Amino acid sequence: MIKVFIDGKEGTTGLQIYERLGKRDDVQLITLPEELRKDVNARRECLNSADICFLCLPDAAAIEAVGLVTNPKTRIIDASTAHRTNPDWVYGLPELSDERRDAIKNAKRVANPGCYATGFISLVEPLVKTGIVSADYPFVCHAVSGYSGAGKKAIAQYESEGRDIALSSPREYALTLSHKHLPEMVRECGLTQKPIFNPYICDYYCGMCVTVPLFSRLMTKKYSVNDVREFFAEYYDRQNFIKVVKSDEIPAFLPANELADTNMLKIYITGNDEQILLASVFDNLGKGASGAAVQNMNIMCGLDERTSLM
Repeated sequence: MIKVFIDGKEGTTGLQIYERLGKRDDVQLITLPEELRKDVNARRECLNSADICFLCLPDAAAIEAVGLVTNPKTRIIDASTAHRTNPDWVYGLPELSDERRDAIKNAKRVANPGCYATGFISLVEPLVKTGIVSADYPFVCHAVSGYSGAGKKAIAQYESEGRDIALSSPREYALTLSHKHLPEMVRECGLTQKPIFNPYICDYYCGMCVTVPLFSRLMTKKYSVNDVREFFAEYYDRQNFIKVVKSDEIPAFLPANELADTNMLKIYITGNDEQILLASVFDNLGKGASGAAVQNMNIMCGLDERTSLM
């Protein structure tokens, strides 16, 4: 029996992890009464009693929680931004390589990836690592997300009666070109400069589409759109949760919510031989958050990574 404590169970990610694990007979969920959920001593006891702790907290609180853990057997999966570029933590995107999957399996500390970062890294890291695109390529990334990714306060705003009419329109943000996911995007892909990152929050609950355009003339040699599609199909061929869509299956429109309530991620390679468009579609609450966290837990515990995720 795997003892699990979710610190921050009341948030969107924590609630979804709780719901996924609550259906399993190999997991014992450690819980706190509502009046004690912010009590440091009570949290310390729970953290040190668990085999796996999920931190679904703001960054400062996540750092505090890690400091409360003294049991060497307690393993942590942090869903916050706090440790994603920390070299002492394993970045929890197992599809990147067999070595990364093994590192997650053996890790004491795993940083769960950010949602936008998952989409960007799944597209860019393979290209840079294999030398198809150079590390100094001037990347631009556009992305749309459902409003659930903005947290409980934003969800309440979007679902309230008499809401601001502006919420009915896609809303561009991070207008200073600074976003909390950029550091992990740069580090994991080995980039020499930040991409221009252009996210939108939109009037639907969950789902995400992250797109990265490429000029073939700026790649390290001439690649056709089919060459790039075949490369990704081979790269992710053995993965359970990433599928590269075949050319004859590409629709006229890419709905960002097509994989809602799943842990799947689909990669679309479109465009033409001069301008290639890479797109990743997934659930910002699934592969972009709680689903990825449970997948990492399964790997850490030596289980089939698909457990409670299919």
